Amino acid sequence: MNHIRFVRLLRNTWLVALLSGLSSIALAIEKNYTVTAPDGVKLAVQESGDPNGPALIFIHGLLGSHLNWEKQIGSPQLQRYRMITYDLRGHGLSDKPENIEAYRNGGHYADDLAAVVEATASKRPVLVGWSMGGVVMSNYLAAYGDAKIGGVVYVDGVIELNAALITAHPQVYAGLSSEDLKTHLDAVRTFLGLCFQTKPDALTFGRLLSSAAMASWAMTRATPAMTVDAAEGLPRAKVPVLMLYGGKDELVNVQPSIARARQLNARIQSKVYENSGHAPFLEEASRFNTDLTAFMDSAAIAAKGLE
Repeated sequence: MNHIRFVRLLRNTWLVALLSGLSSIALAIEKNYTVTAPDGVKLAVQESGDPNGPALIFIHGLLGSHLNWEKQIGSPQLQRYRMITYDLRGHGLSDKPENIEAYRNGGHYADDLAAVVEATASKRPVLVGWSMGGVVMSNYLAAYGDAKIGGVVYVDGVIELNAALITAHPQVYAGLSSEDLKTHLDAVRTFLGLCFQTKPDALTFGRLLSSAAMASWAMTRATPAMTVDAAEGLPRAKVPVLMLYGGKDELVNVQPSIARARQLNARIQSKVYENSGHAPFLEEASRFNTDLTAFMDSAAIAAKGLE
């Protein structure tokens, strides 16, 4: 074999190996599909990371979508995990029923999460819920217990919908429910701005704003009256539970929320990110990802004790 043919063969072999590797990475990074909830609502589900790694299920908050978790999905530190995101009903790419009861009954959100856990066949996944995602997890615990999960992380999680735990922004919430398009969209922008002590770059904020504007108005109107089962759900959690809050949160009253959660489950651990607002997973992403990794390790140890 002459030198030129050898070089070409070597180059072609290298290209095949490279393309195969890139193909494997692409498959590991993104997978999109739908899961159907018990009431027929189709939920958009996405997967990233190592498909064979320990599972994380991320649950966004009000007016969010799976895009909220881009600092986690893109983190090299978390690529060893199987990262599962999904859009809540009424949000993002998931179905948006017009029936108010599809949102007011918080049990539907619990059923949605249970359907995702079941469809993904993930072994004792750790749940990570932001803001309203905390309600989803509490309702799930109340309805299904913790037998199929490995741990729970509340990120500026809503514990209960009452004045002691939720900061009052009456004009904003009235605007979100308004039938006037300008009033509604202005309120969406204001609400999203309240999520941050340190606002993301313009591109990220614009993307999150566009995602928020996609949310169902019926869902937005129904959410203030949504049933919350934290009083039943949190006491049922025997798996590790961690609460992470931004110290400058303008939507949730941090210390009263932690105190109320600990009334319901004394085993709960908590950390406060003093430089963050309502979204520490974006505002202090590196620290958040490190804390999440440490929690995953502790949850894995706890899970072995349950086997």
